[in-house]
Amino acid sequence: MKKILLLAMLSLSFGNVLAQKSTYWQQKADYKMEVAMDVKTYQYKGKQELVYTNNSPDTLRKVFYHLFLNAFQPGSEMDMRLRNIKDPDGRMVNKIKVGEKEIKESRIKNLKPNEIGFLRVSNFKQDGVAATAKEVETILEVTLAKPILPGEKTTFTLDFDGQVPVHIRRSGRNNAEGVALSMAQWYPKLAEFDFEGWHADPYIAREFHGVWGNFDVKITIDKNYILGGSGYLQNKNEIGHGYQDAGVVVKHPKKTKNLTWHFIAPNVHDFTWAADKNYLHDVVQVPNGATLHFLYKNNPKIIENWKNVQSKTVQLMQFYNKTVGKYPYEQYSVIQGGDGGMEYAMCTLILGEGTFEGLLGVIAHEMAHSWFQHILASNESKHGWMDEGFTSFLEDLGLNEIAEKKAENPFTGSYGGYFSMVNSGKELPQTTHADRFDENRVYSISSYSKGEIFLTQLIYLIGKENLMKTLKRYFNDFKFKHPTPNDIKRTAERVSGAELDWYLTDWTKTTNTIDYSIKEVAANGNNTTVILERIGRMPMPMDIVVEYTDGTKEGFYIPLRMMSFVKENPFPGMKRTVLNDWAWGNPTYEFMLIKNKASIKKITIDPSGLMADIKKENNLYEVK
Repeated sequence: MKKILLLAMLSLSFGNVLAQKSTYWQQKADYKMEVAMDVKTYQYKGKQELVYTNNSPDTLRKVFYHLFLNAFQPGSEMDMRLRNIKDPDGRMVNKIKVGEKEIKESRIKNLKPNEIGFLRVSNFKQDGVAATAKEVETILEVTLAKPILPGEKTTFTLDFDGQVPVHIRRSGRNNAEGVALSMAQWYPKLAEFDFEGWHADPYIAREFHGVWGNFDVKITIDKNYILGGSGYLQNKNEIGHGYQDAGVVVKHPKKTKNLTWHFIAPNVHDFTWAADKNYLHDVVQVPNGATLHFLYKNNPKIIENWKNVQSKTVQLMQFYNKTVGKYPYEQYSVIQGGDGGMEYAMCTLILGEGTFEGLLGVIAHEMAHSWFQHILASNESKHGWMDEGFTSFLEDLGLNEIAEKKAENPFTGSYGGYFSMVNSGKELPQTTHADRFDENRVYSISSYSKGEIFLTQLIYLIGKENLMKTLKRYFNDFKFKHPTPNDIKRTAERVSGAELDWYLTDWTKTTNTIDYSIKEVAANGNNTTVILERIGRMPMPMDIVVEYTDGTKEGFYIPLRMMSFVKENPFPGMKRTVLNDWAWGNPTYEFMLIKNKASIKKITIDPSGLMADIKKENNLYEVK
């Protein structure tokens, strides 16, 4: 009976796992687009055919598209946000002196009709039948000609007209470094529909969420322009410009005015390109990996930096492949364009006139996004910390790996940013939608710094080896699946055996802080009593190192009861004692040292510095 019951339980458990896996679904959107760009007016016309597969259990009667470029118009939601937020993005405002006061004025506010961005859709059809499309600023709401049943495919066709705005944010013409066209968010893009429903967020400031699919894109443009972007160039020996096969010489007849560039980008959720007449184009091969394309302005002041950064970029990609998992595409392009640094499918647009260190840093960050934003692809609007924070972690690890002088803790900058946010009193939970933060600064620190600390603190909680195994398994299990916060937490639990729900909750869903102190060190006969106190709301296990006057050291570990876990000794060669666990409900904890008080030189909570305790000064007892 017991054996039968056990087998039944095992069968049920295994079935549940299969059921959980079988319930996962995602939509698919395969695009074919043809676009013609007028480089004199910065206007373009295009046709789009999109085959949409409804893999959801829902019957869809509406779909939504993003029309991002409509944000760059006076009075738009993006413009009004700029006018009202306390700390607007400096790239998006003009500073104006009014008497003794400096005013920050939205650059969108005064755009002329030939300077705005727009994206207009016409002739929308579903399987050849007209459907009703309603434009609501940066969103197109389409009432379908017929419902799309679960498991069905349908084909949408549309025409679109666009105008590339004066460069203000991400997309635009003639950026600060003179790049002619930075073509991000330039086409009608189908919004994501997933287990949470539609994600038709208006374009106010933040980043993106998309549907995976295959892109087949033809771009017709003046023959003198050199392009770089997402996808593989299909007609490289017709185009030339550094893309052609070795030994092939490409000459365009004088009578040829335009070229049509044909790209295919498989299994991506966006398509981006940039174009300029004065790009230099270098190609570098990552051993056993992707081909890297570098496109940058023929500016004598920057050429040396762009040449020198190429070998470092190869090293970084090799390190990222080894650390997280292999980059699955055959090419990646680093392109001068945009307004800082921004990640896109199979490419990045970055500014390129700064220092060598700055250039390397922005490439390290934006390329690392490929693993988190473009292969794992969490919803950045809702969980920006999972992308920006994890990317920052990989960036810092990678830069430290290839540095001549390595830092013991390459993550200290993120801790400093986090502490300053906490001390400001303005922190919001990481569950706050990216557009709802009161200040840009708080959004940035919460996403980049606090997001990075989510991982670095896991080193403190479960050990470095377990954290690195977690990253690899997370990537392997959830690539191309839009993981949620619970997925990274469950992966860490599966790898380590620790219970971590409390960690995900306290760190990401609240503004609870960590603050532990050494409350008292008291003589107790020939022994010494140490009393610790939890002052902050957030619990943690304790790593403690005691240094004695004779030069010896010993470690102590206090497990956190709700974690049900004992970490491997993080101090190689040092004796460590595992003490009884500490329950959150008890604000103090007492343990005994089998040494007299006079022999104690120093006691330190978390000598690694990886626990984000907001008051480091009370983590130390030291006899001066």
